Amino acid sequence: MNHAPSWWRRAGTEPSNARSALGLRMLLSAIFAPLFAAATAGFIVAATATGATHRTLDSVLAGICAFLTLVAMLDLATVSVRRHREH
Repeated sequence: MNHAPSWWRRAGTEPSNARSALGLRMLLSAIFAPLFAAATAGFIVAATATGATHRTLDSVLAGICAFLTLVAMLDLATVSVRRHREH
């Protein structure tokens, strides 16, 4: 008996092995990883240069950008492995 919610069960019309556009993912990750890294550095510099009123906001934004840099780098690694496996 299948106890999965109705929205989770396969209807049979979708592809069973759907694939993402690896080239587009690689391009987007390659573009945004350095941009997020630069934004991280910029917010860190801004956090150290500004007064206490904006330091918290700049620090939070630096953390968010650092996290997005990590996500983009991990996606680049994942896409590279998948593309290498396919070829």
